Amino acid sequence: MTFTSPTTRTSPAVSTETAIAAAVATVGRNATALGAAYPDDTTTDDRYHPRPAQESVPEGGNRGWTTSFRTGQLWLAWELTGSDVYRRAAEADVADFGHRVRNEIDLDTHDLGFLYTLSSVAAHRLTGDESARADALLAADHLMRRFLEPAGVIQAWGDLSDPVQRGRTIIDSLMNMPLLTWAAEETGDERYSDAVRRHCAQLEQNILRPDDSTFHTFYWDAETGAPLRGATEQGAFDESCWARGQAWGVYGFAMNYAVTGDERLLAAARRCAEYFLRHLPADAVPFWDLVYTDGSDAPRDSSSAAIVVCGLLELARVETDAARAAEWTARAHTILASLIENYTPAAPDDADGLILHSVYDLPKDVGVDEATLWGDYFYLEALMRVTRPEWKKYW
Repeated sequence: MTFTSPTTRTSPAVSTETAIAAAVATVGRNATALGAAYPDDTTTDDRYHPRPAQESVPEGGNRGWTTSFRTGQLWLAWELTGSDVYRRAAEADVADFGHRVRNEIDLDTHDLGFLYTLSSVAAHRLTGDESARADALLAADHLMRRFLEPAGVIQAWGDLSDPVQRGRTIIDSLMNMPLLTWAAEETGDERYSDAVRRHCAQLEQNILRPDDSTFHTFYWDAETGAPLRGATEQGAFDESCWARGQAWGVYGFAMNYAVTGDERLLAAARRCAEYFLRHLPADAVPFWDLVYTDGSDAPRDSSSAAIVVCGLLELARVETDAARAAEWTARAHTILASLIENYTPAAPDDADGLILHSVYDLPKDVGVDEATLWGDYFYLEALMRVTRPEWKKYW
């Protein structure tokens, strides 16, 4: 298989405001082209197509774990421009997310956090939409059904009776916790915040390895709560360090430290960040697994870089050491500058992705060297964070 390598450009540096204008234009063009249909997880040959039909969900329907990243892009575009075109499109998505949760369509996943934070929670935070609030609380209750006693973790995937998935969680789950944190804030019900605290503590103790790298997935005995083993689903091999997972660790541990006050989570975020930064190639955008270094012909994963920019900026925000906070911020800006210069389309119309050269699941040959919905979302969030420091995150 041949991968397209990013090409360093010799043109003058692109300002972040120019990058925002190009990104927002692409968000608008994609929304016009697809209308109410949700795009697939990744582009195909740099173009987004409607999400394929599956079982009872038609083509372009709201299924899977990534649809809200389109909605999140629309909310960001609205905040950046003030154009009601983006708000109306986002609100149409939010209504559809209400339909999805009320009709229990494809809810057997911990990724309800991704799905309902960037859609319904964002809508309530931004516009005061009470229907969206009710939908998000319903989603939080569905997510709580996945909490396993006595392991103290939320199961990642599948029906809870599935023996293959029973007791399994993944590092991405850290990013699903904000839905429960929000629900606790809205209702005062401590069972949500207790689940966040216990789940994050288990990941800090078991998914973070002694060398500061992370497992992608980890298994607990669902009956006794005993930790069993780490593994991977999308990394190079079980003991390697999947780049996107390590980026989730930076952002997720930092964000959950802020709400739990658990100092171990701050230490975990620092450790994830230091490992990630130590394993970057010369252009500061990682290969898809951090086992690969300069000189490798392995594909890059720009989506991991976009996530870690947001994660480093979040870590800088909660960091208790001023020198460290300055370092996290500086490194975030360096990575973002490389994304802008080397991983965006030469002209916005050249591709539907905001950033190119991402990887979804290389072992399964899915979305390799393409744009991804989450990569595009976190790239736009990163641009928002560096140009609008007062911005309040949806998470």
